Amino acid sequence: MGQQEKVSTSLAGAVAEDISASLAPVDAELARRYPGDPGTRQPVHTVYVPGDAFDAGTVRSWGDQALAALDEHAPDAATLARVLGLPADLAEAVYSRVRAKLEREPVEDLRVDFEDGYHGRDEDADAARAARLVSEAYAAGTAAPYTGIRMKCMEAAVRDRGIRTTDVFLTGLMEHGGLPGGLVLTLPKVTYPEQVTAFVRLLEAFEKTHRLDAGRIGFEIQIETSQAILAADGTATVARMIDAAAGRATGLHYGTFDYSACLGVSAAHQASDHPAADHAKAIMQVAAAGTGVRVSDGSTNVLPVGGTERVHEAWRLHYGLTRRALARAYYQGWDMHPGHLPTRYAAVFAFYREGMEAAAARLAAYVARTEGDIMDEPATAKALSGYLLRGLDCGALDDAEVARLTGLTRAELDAFARPRRGDLTATAR
Repeated sequence: MGQQEKVSTSLAGAVAEDISASLAPVDAELARRYPGDPGTRQPVHTVYVPGDAFDAGTVRSWGDQALAALDEHAPDAATLARVLGLPADLAEAVYSRVRAKLEREPVEDLRVDFEDGYHGRDEDADAARAARLVSEAYAAGTAAPYTGIRMKCMEAAVRDRGIRTTDVFLTGLMEHGGLPGGLVLTLPKVTYPEQVTAFVRLLEAFEKTHRLDAGRIGFEIQIETSQAILAADGTATVARMIDAAAGRATGLHYGTFDYSACLGVSAAHQASDHPAADHAKAIMQVAAAGTGVRVSDGSTNVLPVGGTERVHEAWRLHYGLTRRALARAYYQGWDMHPGHLPTRYAAVFAFYREGMEAAAARLAAYVARTEGDIMDEPATAKALSGYLLRGLDCGALDDAEVARLTGLTRAELDAFARPRRGDLTATAR
């Protein structure tokens, strides 16, 4: 053994102690504001159905309509691959998984809509009926994994109606067995952080009335106005909204058409890939990073209906927009029509399957500390494992194939994807 190197220091231990003491408030603030990803599944999409049209068969109906669209317009893997430009080696795996998904779990996240899409005449009755049907679906095991409502916003003209519908729906859930684990609420057209604070007060009052745990009910904030991105004083309003939610915000959802219209974008150019949309979503993404709040893209209003040529054209558009969003780390979006489901899942499954082997190899090499043509950082290992976990959650990948390629269990993948703060160098083994 060689001679042990002498180690000398010049500073007293009290210096480090004083520095740590001075930074204790910052440490606490970092932990509070940036807890990291919650470690739960994020749905790949949100489907919304008007409150007056929602019924017990909605989820299954969407799946059946999507399967019928496949049967009519892409009856085999080769046809779908030709329409979407899928690589030949992925076509069969993607197509078979899309069909299986539509049969097993066609909708991952369902929002019963009492805002723009609602045209019913008795909102109280429709909200109460929605609560009963949602409760029955969860009890029967037929509900989408995540389900809830989008109520009217906190603006003066509709505020009382939005508050009442929220109360009727949540009270109905309590009367029919309690709040389901997959409950999600969406607060639309938020312009000021104070509107978020007001919604928090509403949920706090409901929890107190029903003796629920404080913070039990979370909600998404829908970004549909320019003021939600940039306030009059030049600050990023969306960051202040996350803070105003006091830990209840679960997501930021981009509203393609309301936001575009707010900026004066003409109807023909209102789309999720417009530069105005990219700017808003980039601000949302930065504001949400590390907070545990997920981001979601908007939707396209080009529906895959009509003749086969028209459907194929709409499918190519939707597929391309979905792939574009995935590459930009927007892992969720809104779907407007059952015909969007085949291309939603085709895009998502192709995205994860085409990158699976490379991501698994890089992660396995990182674990083994072997050398390759790419030197990965601990943060990249976190991203690689997160990528594989998202693929597993939606059904694009199988546990067995990921375990075979990485040599890691699901628990070990979780440990890489969600390390403790300041511990990105920790390994799963």
